[in-house]
Amino acid sequence: MLMTFVLIGIIIIVILHVNKKIDSHRFITETQPYFAFLKEEDYEFLLGVKYGDNIDVNKLFGTRVRNALVALLAVFVILINKMNFMYFIVCLIAAFAVFKMPYMQLKSFYKKNLYTIDLMLPYYLKSLEILIQHYTVPVALRRSIATAPAIFKDGLVKLVEKIEAGDSSVEPYMDFAKMYPVRDSMRMMRLLYRLGLGSQEDKQEQLLMFSKTISSLQNKAREQKYKDRLEGMEKKTMTMLMCTGAGIIVLLLLSMMQMINI
Repeated sequence: MLMTFVLIGIIIIVILHVNKKIDSHRFITETQPYFAFLKEEDYEFLLGVKYGDNIDVNKLFGTRVRNALVALLAVFVILINKMNFMYFIVCLIAAFAVFKMPYMQLKSFYKKNLYTIDLMLPYYLKSLEILIQHYTVPVALRRSIATAPAIFKDGLVKLVEKIEAGDSSVEPYMDFAKMYPVRDSMRMMRLLYRLGLGSQEDKQEQLLMFSKTISSLQNKAREQKYKDRLEGMEKKTMTMLMCTGAGIIVLLLLSMMQMINI
């Protein structure tokens, strides 16, 4: 009986929403500040990594809140006839899982991106080194944007804009390194900053140090690719061996069963 009343209530709410007598979007917008404490510190940053700057963070967070509330209501309706404290906890866990899922997907995307960035950064820096031999560091950075991997372009544009706006500190370089926090990115950006500050007489010596560091990073990237390839081959080999072994065991069992039947 209670389930019937709940279903009737849900149907009435849906009808009112369709007829625009109630506004669920307005409800979510008004209640969103009460859920602000659930917003992760790096949520906005992770959204920026995946979607860029032109993204409505509050709208996406509001969607997460809405989906979590819908999940809470749905599980509550399913379990309402058996409802007790433990089932109520299950409802909260389901709502929390739905709320956290988009954030975990962003985290996963970011980690995959970091792996790609870690392999690509040395090769971008090598092309930048060639430009620095003919131009100043800010000009080389500006010229490198056109041929840089797409994943770096947003960070490079911001870096160059800050430098051209008159920021001569190390901060623009550090901001770029924080945007791509992979192996040795901080050290490479500091070397690049010092290279931009050095006089023409010191440029060749600093450029040589920069080049040696890049070569070291390229070797590490090649080793990582080789290691990944070996691990991939090992996994495929293990899968083949396991499948072969399982097939042999099945054939033996079938043979034994046939012998027993005979």
